Amino acid sequence: MNDDEIASIRQEIRGNLANVLERIASSARKSGRKPGEISLITVSKGISPAITELAQVEGCRVFGESKVQEAQVKIPQMPAGLEWQMIGRLQSKKVRDALPMFSLIHSVDRDSLAGELDKHARELGKPANILVQVNISGSEKQGGVPIADIQPFIDKISNLDYLCICGLMAIGPYPAGENDLRQAYRELRVLFDGLSGRMGANFKTLSVGMSGDYELAIEEGSTMVRIGSAIFGNRRYK
Repeated sequence: MNDDEIASIRQEIRGNLANVLERIASSARKSGRKPGEISLITVSKGISPAITELAQVEGCRVFGESKVQEAQVKIPQMPAGLEWQMIGRLQSKKVRDALPMFSLIHSVDRDSLAGELDKHARELGKPANILVQVNISGSEKQGGVPIADIQPFIDKISNLDYLCICGLMAIGPYPAGENDLRQAYRELRVLFDGLSGRMGANFKTLSVGMSGDYELAIEEGSTMVRIGSAIFGNRRYK
């Protein structure tokens, strides 16, 4: 990229980010919360290190990746002091590589994965922070634990000493209209609230809402949104 291209992309990211933050703030207020109570994960999967760094320059500090191999290449090229989270489906065989890079694993939905995370976190001497992924769409093609099975799943993995269960994560049903999305997110919030009372202080994150539905998700109780194309632009994912 030449200087003019870099300046143009940075300006676009700056404008997009300002718009996203304004919408997050508005949605938070609608739900009776302060804007600062909503965490923004900038989804940088598939985005080059050079463009990812432009988002960092504009103020993004927490980034979401979905492939361990891509993160291994990208993270060393980025400035120190940033936070990286694993938002994609994590293979058990990639856990050893993933844990040192990511502060939070969003997509835990299998006993085998939980066991591998516990095992390698024990080796590192530091608990792995995780979210349990909930399947709220009912689709077998989508990852996540069915709502009816969440309680026994959490009870089981709660016995693993080197897992810190920080909350829940979900992907909204697609395609779905606003009413269906709101209903799904309300049911998820009820589940989250019910678990919060018995899981302790660390269980405080509800990660739901992406570029197409984050305002609605916040209004229905999300505490963390994962935004990619609304910041970087759709064409940069092609």
